[in-house]
Amino acid sequence: MSTVSDLDLNLDNLFQPAWAQGKTEPNKFAKFTGNEGVKPERTFSGKPGERRAPRRDGAGTGGFGGGERRGGPTRGGSKFGDRKGGFRGDRRDEPRAERPAPPAPLPELNVAFIPEDRGVEQLARQIKVTGRAYPLFKIALLILQKGERYSVLLTKKSGAAGQPLFVCALDESPWTSEDEAVAHVLKNHFATFYNAERTATEPPKGVYTFVAQCGLSGEVLGPPNHHDYQNQLRRLHAERFSRMPFDMFKARVKIVKDEAIVKKWIEDQSFKTEYVCLNVPEPLKLATMEEVEKHFRATHKDSIIKPVETLIVAGLASRSLRDNGLQRLIRQEWEHQKYFPLPIATKLSQQFAQYGLQFFKVNKTVTHVSVARPTFLDLATTPVSENIKRIIEYINGNAKCTRKKLVEALAPTPKIAKAPVAEIPIAPAPVAEGEAAAPTVKPAEPVAPEATPEQTAVIVDLHWLIHQGAVLEFADGRMETAKKPLPKPVKQAKKVDAAKPAAEAATSVEMVTPETLAAEPVTQIETPAETPPASAEAAAAPAAESPVQPEAPAATEGSPT
Repeated sequence: MSTVSDLDLNLDNLFQPAWAQGKTEPNKFAKFTGNEGVKPERTFSGKPGERRAPRRDGAGTGGFGGGERRGGPTRGGSKFGDRKGGFRGDRRDEPRAERPAPPAPLPELNVAFIPEDRGVEQLARQIKVTGRAYPLFKIALLILQKGERYSVLLTKKSGAAGQPLFVCALDESPWTSEDEAVAHVLKNHFATFYNAERTATEPPKGVYTFVAQCGLSGEVLGPPNHHDYQNQLRRLHAERFSRMPFDMFKARVKIVKDEAIVKKWIEDQSFKTEYVCLNVPEPLKLATMEEVEKHFRATHKDSIIKPVETLIVAGLASRSLRDNGLQRLIRQEWEHQKYFPLPIATKLSQQFAQYGLQFFKVNKTVTHVSVARPTFLDLATTPVSENIKRIIEYINGNAKCTRKKLVEALAPTPKIAKAPVAEIPIAPAPVAEGEAAAPTVKPAEPVAPEATPEQTAVIVDLHWLIHQGAVLEFADGRMETAKKPLPKPVKQAKKVDAAKPAAEAATSVEMVTPETLAAEPVTQIETPAETPPASAEAAAAPAAESPVQPEAPAATEGSPT
């Protein structure tokens, strides 16, 4: 092991400047080259001791990636070229794609969905016949599913005095822009007001070998050196591509040298188109479409395009409006009410109320519509028949009771023993050649037995109880009795006993009117657990609606199912 004295280092002398260090000692390692003990590299000549010459491309001095490889690309790049100027190119020099323009703001209009009166009338009739209680919000969602079940009411907002609303008297289409309404009439109802006539004229002079053609519509605009080329170019842009920037539209115009297309343009220019005005006291001819538009605005606009404050649009027509802003506005409102249809449910409750239907809440959550409001039937104080008592007691004692279970329990169907019938095999009749085989006769399906007098009596009494509100039959067939209303909490009492009788632990019911339904806060639709409130104070607190998932009403003409 070496020691400090063996190293022979004088730190005081080494840290002094060169002129103060004095005479330097000779280097003891000058005769060594540093390659002692190194194995000589292999050379192409095969002579021992001869080292390989450095590469001509300077790879030995440039490290990795320097110079050109034999028979291939340089190490620094790839077979597609340099990254900066080869395959990919420098993206910093490429023009950035323009961001799409934000959509135009929606019109400041109120949108309301109104259920069709005929469908509501059919629904009310079915609810009265069946006596079942249906979730109001579920019916509202079924109405929104198809456009023929509702209409759309458009009204101006009170603070949006500058928002216009127009209607075309020819097809009842709504518009928020007068210019778009005029363009719609001239495009779709042009023959109602004008007639285009073509008369022969002198063809264009000169020799034309190519013409300009719109790459979007395919319309031939004529040679670029023609005197009417710029007018045709701007006319086409204004009529069909006004929303596209003019420079972008002009860049899509291409030069066509097809002889057939050039000849067709020359033939078209050999005729002159004039527009004859119809429905006017004096005959009048117009030369250009600009003159036609001016004449329409001065003569027919006020009687065809009318400003309105409110407008009703059919549901199916509202899904394919030509006014883009109105269509986006109606779609946005439809998507909103699809998750919580409170506005259309409020309107639906007002329509049902006109037919005498009643509304109530189950467990203070789900609003139902039925033929009668729940009314508690006190068997101890109200004289009723023995059959009605049996119906009430059976429904109270059996959870999730249905009409079929009730009838079978109180008046079971008598079992009729069927005598065994021996099956006699019948051989098929022979079929002649060229004749079709006789169709096989299917056995008749068993006929359901008729209701016995006892079952008829149970059904009649149950029908009376349902229409009196003593029994509630829901859309899924489940039946419950109307419970005794809870006593109103006393304001002076601060503590309420949490224990409740078993009768109060069943489904609670609250009366609802269309006015109170419209004033309720907006919440999400969820399927609530049918549990009673924890206390009398909690039972009196209002709760928001959330429909369950019962069966929908049976399909009738005009109904949403």
